[in-house]
Amino acid sequence: MTIGKRRLGLIAASVLSISLVIGCSNGNNGNSSSSPTSEPSDSASASASGTTGSGGDPAEKTTITITYRDDGTGENGSMYKWITEMAADFPNKNVEVKPAPIQASEGDYFAKVALALKSADNAPDIVTEDTFILNSDASAGFLTPLDDRLAIWPDWTNGSFIEALKKGVTASDGKVYGVPYNTDSRGLWYNKEIFKRVGLPEDWQPKSWDEVLSAARTIKEKEPDIVPIWMNMGKATGEATSMQTYEMLLYGTGEQLYDDATDKWITKSQGIMDALNFISTVNKEKLGPPLSLVLNGQAGNTSAREYLPQGKLAISLDGSWIVGNYLDTGASPWPEYKDVLGFAPMPTSQGQAPGTITLAGGWALSIPSNAKHKDEAWEFIQFALNKENSLKLVTLLGSITVRADVGAEPSYTQLPFNGIATEFLQNAEFRPAQDKYPEVSTQIQTMVESVASGTSPEDAMNKYASDVARIVGEENIAER
Repeated sequence: MTIGKRRLGLIAASVLSISLVIGCSNGNNGNSSSSPTSEPSDSASASASGTTGSGGDPAEKTTITITYRDDGTGENGSMYKWITEMAADFPNKNVEVKPAPIQASEGDYFAKVALALKSADNAPDIVTEDTFILNSDASAGFLTPLDDRLAIWPDWTNGSFIEALKKGVTASDGKVYGVPYNTDSRGLWYNKEIFKRVGLPEDWQPKSWDEVLSAARTIKEKEPDIVPIWMNMGKATGEATSMQTYEMLLYGTGEQLYDDATDKWITKSQGIMDALNFISTVNKEKLGPPLSLVLNGQAGNTSAREYLPQGKLAISLDGSWIVGNYLDTGASPWPEYKDVLGFAPMPTSQGQAPGTITLAGGWALSIPSNAKHKDEAWEFIQFALNKENSLKLVTLLGSITVRADVGAEPSYTQLPFNGIATEFLQNAEFRPAQDKYPEVSTQIQTMVESVASGTSPEDAMNKYASDVARIVGEENIAER
């Protein structure tokens, strides 16, 4: 049984309970020499029980910083808006909270964060961690385990957080290194107006990859000025290429990246070839955008914020969160999105059981090992990720909540597509919880880009197999 399937039973029960209702970045701990496993200080315990400081001389304020990815939106970005609102409302007026964004493509953000986390001088007090990189950062000693603090935080222990989703912030050593603030699912966004014009069903539910390609070919023939389908395919879009494109395809064949039964990485298989052939077909038949657009670090923003709302794109394989762009507070307001867009589940390759597939991920707030103000950081995390403020964040981001109590709120369930995106999680798969995954993911991106650029799927797979063997060791790979 795979990691995805073992988790599926847990997540299905937790998420389905939400679906029924709905209906898929100065107790100073000192410096970098502080032990990350030390007991919580008195101030941490006080904050866990709901007490916070107030008043104080502004000159004596402690400043804590929060690092997250700025995708180019700056002060118009959802995370910036949320952080500044939380900072203004934070009850402890002895603490000043400042955004410390890293402006970078998705592919570059993790490398830049790693450099910041290593530094005793420049490490932030809080960092947004993609759950796929969290285990690697924890294993490298970059993050502080939060178990002792979480044990005395009622929100964590009373069932407010969906239990199955806590696994995303639990590292291979069994310790928790972050508080999750959202999760997501992936599927096929499509423009119903374009579909209607070309004679495709407005309630589109493709049953196989052939039906997805058939729809794209129909659009290319009848609306030649419209991009039929967009998938991330470049190294510059980083994990979006690995997870939203390749893994959505690979897991849809029934194949896995990593075999838990043998503890080996699968580097050659028919499933890999099928996934790469789908990518090759899209590019050979010119069903996707020009390579100059799709291999660009801003490809994800271009498709979601420009091509979809401008009616220049028919189908986009992307995540549930993109609708956050279309809200009044988003980067690309589009009031009509809820009427124009449809969100179909990605089918398995031939429609085989379970019929559809999605990859689930998410983000968390973590405290670096080199953070200078861990107590204040923890106090802020509890405040920022309480029920009320978590609702504000997922609403701004257009993402799926990790809190069961937020999932039951009418203002959440009424948001378009939240119910659909949550239902997708019933057939969710997850990335391997392995230290080497981030390095393997980089090789996935190289493989996908090479196929998009004209390399044969077989040659690309062979190079991938060689590169992964170099990373994990020949004894840790398998072919089938």
